[in-house]
Amino acid sequence: MSTHWQKAVGGGALVLAAALAVGASQVRGEAGYAGVGPGFLPWLVAAAMALCGVVLLVQAATGGFRGLPAAPTLAAYWRGMAWVSAGLLLNASLITTIGFIPSCALLFALAARGFRLSMGQAPALSRLGRDALIGLALSAPVYWLFTKLLGLTLPGITRSGWI
Repeated sequence: MSTHWQKAVGGGALVLAAALAVGASQVRGEAGYAGVGPGFLPWLVAAAMALCGVVLLVQAATGGFRGLPAAPTLAAYWRGMAWVSAGLLLNASLITTIGFIPSCALLFALAARGFRLSMGQAPALSRLGRDALIGLALSAPVYWLFTKLLGLTLPGITRSGWI
């Protein structure tokens, strides 16, 4: 990677830090316990990003990024990416139709298949069903945590909210 690109990465980090600072300046709220309000964490993240940007620019200006590994020669595995992408797109399109839990279980099953294929494993169709059950076991507690404990609204298809 040439130092021009390295400087661009550092500059991009500074631009991102500025955007985060603009967003943090729009957070309103009273300081809570110990004087920390809702704007503290966004300002902290903006400051950390600005520090990273400055360090990256200094490294790029003084000889380039140190210890940068060689670029990988591996090609992208498009078949696995297609499975993961299909899971994400189906999740996004079906979440309000079939509910949070089934759509997340489908996402988990399709993503697991894509990752297994990328590792050279040829999963059987029965493995897809087992992955869907694992996805159900993972997404149900997440749904319960967000809706029942935190009071957030996630799409469900029953009035009880469990599916």
